Amino acid sequence: MKHANSISMLHVIFLAMTVIGLKNHVTIIPPLLTDAGRDGWLSVLLATVVLLPWLLVLIYIHKKSNQEPLKDWLKQKLGKVGSSIFIFMLVICLLLQSAFTIIETLQWVNASFLPETPILLLMLLFTILCVLLITTSIQTIVMANAVVLVGVVSFGFFAAFTNLQVKNYDLLQPFFEHGFEPVLKGMVYPASGIVELTFFLFIQHEIKDRIRFKHYVTIIFILTVLTLGPLVGSITEFGPTEATKQRFPAYEEWGLVAIGRFIEHLDFFSIYQWLTGAFIRIGLMLYIIVDLFNLNGKKKEIWNYIAPPFFLISLSLLLISGSTFDEIKGKYVLPITLITYFVFSLFLAMVAFISGRTSRRSKHEM
Repeated sequence: MKHANSISMLHVIFLAMTVIGLKNHVTIIPPLLTDAGRDGWLSVLLATVVLLPWLLVLIYIHKKSNQEPLKDWLKQKLGKVGSSIFIFMLVICLLLQSAFTIIETLQWVNASFLPETPILLLMLLFTILCVLLITTSIQTIVMANAVVLVGVVSFGFFAAFTNLQVKNYDLLQPFFEHGFEPVLKGMVYPASGIVELTFFLFIQHEIKDRIRFKHYVTIIFILTVLTLGPLVGSITEFGPTEATKQRFPAYEEWGLVAIGRFIEHLDFFSIYQWLTGAFIRIGLMLYIIVDLFNLNGKKKEIWNYIAPPFFLISLSLLLISGSTFDEIKGKYVLPITLITYFVFSLFLAMVAFISGRTSRRSKHEM
């Protein structure tokens, strides 16, 4: 049963644009360029097409669980022990992803704008802000997201259209320069972002509208555009070879933004884009953990049980050097994320299917 403060599907779409959009717009671009090169845009399109049927799995889970709180539904179907194991595994994944997001963000800030500022201090401040956000409610998160998203989208279009003057679309050719294999390898990275639509299974009870296939298609289309924008931009502005060498291609594109001869150095707008995106992304993932543990509104418990593990995991990742961090992200974190959430969704669909057959059989026997 939905409560009065439920969020709408429009809010869900906006959340996906920020939470998953940050990953697809920024995080996956370097490894995608490394593996697929100038054909990376083909990897994005193919990943989108291949995962379209998977959206039916999410719809099936929503329908069979009647958009109830998934933790309660799992407890009914799997029992206390089975549901606890699944929730524990999910919480570990969410904590690790949140930690990777904050460290990647702060490494960029430290390398680009605040090289003399202790990164530990930045992490502490950002952690406090994110935990303060999750002590509120899902309504606060979506309202904050709606406000900041206006600027994020506006600045994104501004950079894209301003840089049209320096783009050379001939650099996208030749297609399949190194065959089809690099394109297939590159599909892993955009797909690892798309499967994060699984997040919305765990806040489905907060959504007032019935989630339909068309809603997910709309989101996946937006995510595809958000991925193609910086990817194609980096290739056409720098060339595939130079773009592959860059650690943060989406940020480097801001360095080319100029209006006439006298207005340039506008890359400070990227600070707003990245920090707000990371803030909302981390906030939603940590909020899901809060909801799974029934800590909604319990500020003291959140500070005692959620903040310390998040900070400690982030602190451990902080010890990894930038190049090693990028290698771990590309070779392990993104592929494992794809596999994990894909398997999670299939497992939930299997639970729904088996429990549905069991219920029908029990009714028939009666």
